[in-house]
Amino acid sequence: MSKRTPKQTATSSPKKPTRTTKRLRVTNPHAAGIDIHSETHWVAVSPEDAPDPPSDHPPNLPANVRSFGACTADLYQLADWLAACGVKTVAMESTGVYWIPLFELLETRGFEVYLVDPRQSRHAPGRPKSDVLDCQWLQRLHSYGLLSASFRPADQVVVLRSYLRQRQMLLRYAGQHVQHMQKALEQMNVKLAEVIADITGVTGMAIIKSILAGERNPQHLAALRNAMCKRTREEIARALQGSWRAEHLFALKQAVELYEFYRQKVRECDVELEAHLRTFADRTAGQPVPPRTRGQQPTRAPNAPTFAGVRRGTNRLGLALRVAVQGCHHAKNALGAFYRRIQARAGAPKAIVATARKLAERVYRLLRYGEAYVRQDVEAYEAAYRARVVKGLTRRAGELGYRLEPAAPPSA
Repeated sequence: MSKRTPKQTATSSPKKPTRTTKRLRVTNPHAAGIDIHSETHWVAVSPEDAPDPPSDHPPNLPANVRSFGACTADLYQLADWLAACGVKTVAMESTGVYWIPLFELLETRGFEVYLVDPRQSRHAPGRPKSDVLDCQWLQRLHSYGLLSASFRPADQVVVLRSYLRQRQMLLRYAGQHVQHMQKALEQMNVKLAEVIADITGVTGMAIIKSILAGERNPQHLAALRNAMCKRTREEIARALQGSWRAEHLFALKQAVELYEFYRQKVRECDVELEAHLRTFADRTAGQPVPPRTRGQQPTRAPNAPTFAGVRRGTNRLGLALRVAVQGCHHAKNALGAFYRRIQARAGAPKAIVATARKLAERVYRLLRYGEAYVRQDVEAYEAAYRARVVKGLTRRAGELGYRLEPAAPPSA
């Protein structure tokens, strides 16, 4: 019996092709990573850039890792150590507001600072859990160029943004005390908010301050209405009959004082805003700003700054509504039918604006009157639109001396 060759006896599957792995290329050789905390900052540099550790360096801590406090003197020591290590670029995560002092200091010292969204490093596989390993992980990712910096505007815009955020916070606090004023009035059954659109307007504040001064006669209070007020004096007087309990009057008094306090702080913030806006470069080349057209007359918002700053920009709500209705071209609902009807007659741009306005009207009714949203089908919208067109044609035919009659249905 002949001996079988190895080829005849081999039954193993063919070898799988070996997969070659490429090493990541270091794009930032002198990079550092900082793990930000409220009391301690952990910093890691490249092992090649780290100097010899001091004598009191913890034995279980790598030589390229240091911990620094969060006080200003500690931040200066941190920046000096990075400079001694030859670091050129630094990556840190945006943790609360603790990163701001260190970020600003490192920028002034000439470092290229990357403010990183924590989700970038969190989603990368293999992230460690401890603070010591976390800063090394950030340094490693940054050295390979795997982290992208978050957008941070120029310092001049950062200052402007801080003023605007402070102003918005003051307006929010003032709005809370407006609610306290309304609550105190309702507890006294004074229906001022039902007859006046804004109780902090001219008429509302005049009536409230007169109440706090001791006036209780509804007719005398109603006589303080502004000439532009839509409600009559009798309607306002009827709403101002209340029960003047001392504890509710005290709450109303404090709410008014706090509201006026925050409004004063808003005016002080406007002064700083106006002064800072004057530091921006004039990009009009010495040319005056063209006046608004007749249909663009400005209407000052209640919380608008007291000074004429830059021209009014695009309304963000209007932009969001226009983006939302761009998908109505194929929508099988009333808004989609309305969009297609306007598009066929006037084009897509006008259809987007018209549909956005109709959507804004529905949102307003939902928020203002609490009406429930009812989705209208295409068939119901088309039937209602046809009924409106027929009604208009019938009225027009009657004005011209004619009578509109439906056509007879075709015979079977």
